[in-house]
Amino acid sequence: MDDTTMHKLTYGLFVLTATEHGKDNGCIINTVMQVTVKPQRITMAVNKANLTHDMVMNTKKFTISIISEDADFELFKRFGFESGRDVDKFEGFRDFKKGYNDTNIITKGTNGYISGWVQETVDLGSHTLFIADVTDMEVLSNVPSVTYAYYQNNIKPKPQAVGVAEDGKTIWRCMVCGYEYVGEELPEDFICPICKHPAEDFEKVTA
Repeated sequence: MDDTTMHKLTYGLFVLTATEHGKDNGCIINTVMQVTVKPQRITMAVNKANLTHDMVMNTKKFTISIISEDADFELFKRFGFESGRDVDKFEGFRDFKKGYNDTNIITKGTNGYISGWVQETVDLGSHTLFIADVTDMEVLSNVPSVTYAYYQNNIKPKPQAVGVAEDGKTIWRCMVCGYEYVGEELPEDFICPICKHPAEDFEKVTA
């Protein structure tokens, strides 16, 4: 079975934001879908490892900001590469406004937002599927929505090796940000210095 077949599926990219006890947070997700019109209802799948997941689970409210093709890599670095448990993702960030439900709407590099109230949840193991009624939404621009393929081809920086590998030397490439580690073995506890992802998010590339 070829697991890479899954890469042929199409995905959008979104910033999911939540607020709890005065703390704002957000993370990048790629699975949001409209499921009904009357009432307006959406579903979204969120990894349980994300702090934003827990905040949505506890408060039931959230906003999905739809990332557009004019987004830059900094948006993905801010909301996709580190945990809100370790950093304040909104520190020094000004490109947002408070929504009707008090969660943040990202206003730069996005073309719209959808705010919602969770009605049901489904445990999917590593993820939770949230089923929510839409409480507010607005179009912010007509720039096309970014797809995962567009992000890979046009926004994500091209891989740059940290050094010139000798013939036959192994390169380990971060699948999240493209950072390359040169060495025969990648240490099990290695953390990417760019996006902070662990060794399990690296793939072996033969030079």
